[in-house]
Amino acid sequence: MSSSPSSTSSVLLNTGVQMPLLGLGTYKLWGPEDVHRAVDAALAAGYRAFDSAAVYKNEADLGRALRELLPKYGLTREDVFITSKLGPKDQGEKAMQGALHSLSQLDLDYIDLYLIHWPGTQGLVVADQRNPGNRAESWAALEELHSQGRLKAIGVSNYTPAHMRELVQTCRISPAVLQVEFHPRLCQAELRSVCAEYGVCFQAYSSLGKGELVTDPRVTEVAKNCARTPAQVLLRWAVQQDVPVLPKSSNADRIKENARLFDFTLSDMDMDRLSALDCGHKYCWDPSEVV
Repeated sequence: MSSSPSSTSSVLLNTGVQMPLLGLGTYKLWGPEDVHRAVDAALAAGYRAFDSAAVYKNEADLGRALRELLPKYGLTREDVFITSKLGPKDQGEKAMQGALHSLSQLDLDYIDLYLIHWPGTQGLVVADQRNPGNRAESWAALEELHSQGRLKAIGVSNYTPAHMRELVQTCRISPAVLQVEFHPRLCQAELRSVCAEYGVCFQAYSSLGKGELVTDPRVTEVAKNCARTPAQVLLRWAVQQDVPVLPKSSNADRIKENARLFDFTLSDMDMDRLSALDCGHKYCWDPSEVV
């Protein structure tokens, strides 16, 4: 099998659209040169999905890079899957404006997947009872843009099981994706169960635990045994469970290396050894602190 992602390396969303299992995360990719360089390397390595957000402040650079580079690889807009996210400052009554701004920055007629980035609202304390209402108002705005075809799929990021249940009990259009931190030290069993119950695709970010997991002795041992890098093993652990991943890098060699996930398989024993690292450890934000 080719070392680059195959056309079948995808998951079916509840909208009927296929989403690639592998995408390039663009968090901390700043400036047109860095974004252009990373997108070029990613397209060359077979990536067909790109994940941005309003708070990353690189939507315009990503849109420009794709317009310039897609023809180089004989690709069109329809060949790539673009994700972006509503910033916490736009949660609530500003959600429609925020989503339209993302479309404008990316210079796209539509975004393939648009997520509410965070269950809370910028400027409000954790316990502020306006947060649930703002989440609902944001979701209604995304539903409207989805109905118009401007957002092909809508979902959420960093939601807890309680946030997910709140949403699915009140929404008109079900979320297509939940994007959260996921790696062997944070297996998210309850969240994955909730997603399975409601037909929501569970997607991972921070698969490498902010780089700390690549030096874990148990991870490096598995990697050595299958002649792969620790990063490849950690990413493969997720995609082998049909969990899409979004490794981020500005290094062309690393971007190419991270794409080599579909020409090897981890044994059941290795999968279990990695999953046994689960200790509920979060390297990123803790959304359970948001009501």
